[in-house]
Amino acid sequence: MFTPKNFPQLFGISGLSDELLKNHFTLYEGYVTNTNKLLEKMTALVEKGEISSSEFAEFKRRFGWEFNGMRLHEYYFENLTKTPKAIDKNSRLYKKMTKDFVSFDKWQSAFREFATMRGIGWVVLYYDELAGRFFNVWINEHDVGHLAGATPILVIDVFEHAYMLDYGTKKPAYLEAVWQNIDWQAVVKRFSSVS
Repeated sequence: MFTPKNFPQLFGISGLSDELLKNHFTLYEGYVTNTNKLLEKMTALVEKGEISSSEFAEFKRRFGWEFNGMRLHEYYFENLTKTPKAIDKNSRLYKKMTKDFVSFDKWQSAFREFATMRGIGWVVLYYDELAGRFFNVWINEHDVGHLAGATPILVIDVFEHAYMLDYGTKKPAYLEAVWQNIDWQAVVKRFSSVS
């Protein structure tokens, strides 16, 4: 079973109110709870030998949505910090991004523009170890659009719940606040674990 992670270190972060964060953490905890409930229900049906039931099939379909909702929120919260520092230009991450996107600034500009697209979902910088390269990816729903085998390196939540309380419909203002609080050390660490 999964246990919700705690992110109290984010309270007081610049640009995101504590009320917004509390609501967002509660939503995240719901994904953890629902992931666990679905695991319990599927296990019970397996034990009864009812894996060909329509109920089991529906639980299996729903599981990816709940699990990815849980995990994407964890990545998102983990790549935020109250004490941001610029990315280390000597890091392998910076050098690889510069190689894949011509320059870090060009990647940053494209990724940030990508995040302002109309719609809900996630914007993810993925690293595909087999191809040895990065991809900027739009995830429309938690369970649709992921690159199989690729690792999320940077994750930004662009569902309305991530910003409406503080910013209304001004998603670009929210994205600017998030961008100012990226924990590049966490992002570098994620890349180092797969490359």
